[in-house]
Amino acid sequence: MNTALVIIIVVIVGYLLGSIPSAYLMGRMIKKIDIRQVGSKNMGAMNSMYNLGFGAGLLVLLMDAAKGALAIIFGLFLSDSLLIAYLCGFMAVIGHNFPAWLKFKGGKGGATVVGIVCYLCPLAILFAIALFGILTWITKWPTISYGIALLIFPLTSLVAGYEAILTWGLLFFVLVPYIFYIPRLMQVYQGYNGDWKRIFKRKNLKDRK
Repeated sequence: MNTALVIIIVVIVGYLLGSIPSAYLMGRMIKKIDIRQVGSKNMGAMNSMYNLGFGAGLLVLLMDAAKGALAIIFGLFLSDSLLIAYLCGFMAVIGHNFPAWLKFKGGKGGATVVGIVCYLCPLAILFAIALFGILTWITKWPTISYGIALLIFPLTSLVAGYEAILTWGLLFFVLVPYIFYIPRLMQVYQGYNGDWKRIFKRKNLKDRK
């Protein structure tokens, strides 16, 4: 198949896969709410766990991760080029973050990136889960723990033997939105009277101040 045609196909299919709004659909089905209007207003697994329940959030996580893995599988099916496969995966992340069906207001793409890397290096998920569990137990803050655990994937890409720079690129794209979370941390800091420890270590999992 012509390379240009393959690129066009993976761009379209990758985007369409990623744009399936798992969290949005789950919110409508379970509680008839728009997940983008509650909690952190993020269309992702963590916000789903907080507002729809652990089971629903876990299902959203698996579905979003599956989108990334399927995109890589499709890319490798059409071409033996890892770069083409990554392009398909990247478009899945774009689709997740900017779904046309929801006026381009989606999630942050973390779970979709996890799916991509887990397919290429399944061992990475074991280390990520372990790190996430330990950090959540210590900090009681799943979001911070989840973000740090994501760093496991580009590191394990070196062991897996594929280009680490590609994984770092995907991860950077996912972590950029968290920059806008800094003002929220500053509000928390002021609310805790300048106690930085409270920002990174909460009282319990339900403490969302």
